[in-house]
Amino acid sequence: MVQPVLEEKRLKAALLQFVFPFSLNEDCQDDLKQQLQKDDFAAFELGNLELETAFYGEGYQVSHLNLERYYLPFTNSVIFPHKDSKDVFLRYSKRLEMDCSLRMNQQHIPFRIHSVDVVLCPFDLGFITVRTEVRCDDLTYSQVLEFVNRFRILQNMKDQDEPVELVHNGKLYNEVEEFILDGLVPGMIAYLDKTDLEKTYFEKLPFFVDERMFVQGLVSFTDNCPIAPEDIYRASRVDGLDLQGAPYISSSNMDYIQRYLDEHIYDRWGPDTFYVIEENSFFCLTNQSKEVTTALGNHMYGAYYYGVLINLFYKVVLLKLSNRYSHVQLDQNQDEIDDLIRSITIFSARYYFLEVATQSQGKEIFLQLRKHLGSDELYAEVNETLADLYKYQENFTAKRSNYLLLILTIYSVVSGIYGMNQVIEDLKGPIDWGKMNDYSIFEYIALTVMVTGMGAAITLGVTTLRRLFKEIGKRK
Repeated sequence: MVQPVLEEKRLKAALLQFVFPFSLNEDCQDDLKQQLQKDDFAAFELGNLELETAFYGEGYQVSHLNLERYYLPFTNSVIFPHKDSKDVFLRYSKRLEMDCSLRMNQQHIPFRIHSVDVVLCPFDLGFITVRTEVRCDDLTYSQVLEFVNRFRILQNMKDQDEPVELVHNGKLYNEVEEFILDGLVPGMIAYLDKTDLEKTYFEKLPFFVDERMFVQGLVSFTDNCPIAPEDIYRASRVDGLDLQGAPYISSSNMDYIQRYLDEHIYDRWGPDTFYVIEENSFFCLTNQSKEVTTALGNHMYGAYYYGVLINLFYKVVLLKLSNRYSHVQLDQNQDEIDDLIRSITIFSARYYFLEVATQSQGKEIFLQLRKHLGSDELYAEVNETLADLYKYQENFTAKRSNYLLLILTIYSVVSGIYGMNQVIEDLKGPIDWGKMNDYSIFEYIALTVMVTGMGAAITLGVTTLRRLFKEIGKRK
């Protein structure tokens, strides 16, 4: 069995975007938008060309014209809307240019945060993106990967002997989530939906999968430095350093590594540039010139970034819908079932597209992202859920109709036998309640049938009107 050989390598650039998906409190987006604007976040508009160089660091630029042309029109209407709406992606960005450092195991890794995004999405979801660049002058490839591995963990769930410290302007943060929510987006924490935290013991944030952020990165090796399969595998798995500070790889079998790469690599521009995609990471590795690296960085900041957001949105929505289904009490929450059916139908019709990009490489990378994030499997599961809900709703409606028909039949038969005319004359004009003392048993039955029948009719009418108004309200 051939074992991997690790060769330490130097880098020219390391551009990293860390994406944290979150769930918002219901109907809080308007308040959150005001809070973001108060915190100096700017609404991202594709028509504002001044923003092309505002958030990505020196030398990098995202062409808004190319960004619009990259995606199909129905996709653009969702991710680049012309007006504010709860049914589209709303991106708010803030330029920071903060110099920070990460301390771990007696190592000190300097990095710069160029900007931070807050993207508000339909279904009360959103993303926080931290756009960083690691200073590679004195760092190796393994050290950069170790930085990625540590920074993407919002809450430290590992052993207590692996502390991480983040430092900015002399202020110390012991966890990444504290650094992001206190230092970068301080007004955000009040709007996060923490409903499911009541069922956890150790988590402090509402994670959809685990405490790791999705990382999208560009790593540029020195010119013409060969990119080995081990390098690509380590990027995908984010394998940095072991406990002794030596380069680490999470497999000792080259055959396994090769099989893994056959599934996860996109090598259209090999051997100089490779893309590798995994459930929690999307990396571009290159050894080309500075000019080519800059162009690749522009793509990662632009079209590929939105490809990541769209696919993460798919995954998170599908996980959220599956979670809602698991909490529905079928016999008690008919309104929740109706709302869940509506949500699944809206997601399928309005957002879940088989194709979103116009260019061939964009289509291929987008499909790779969707495949490795597991969206297709989740979507198939949610579709099965929808079929089950429709079947249950059909049975429930039929059963309710049968009960209603039975009740009406009983009233019709009883009232037909006894008739309301036995007591109706006594209820005209001023009612003489004393006459009821002389009623026979049959007249009491007729009176009871009349009163309860009218009550049932009023109740059914009020219930129907309430449901009608609720339906109208949900459509607005």
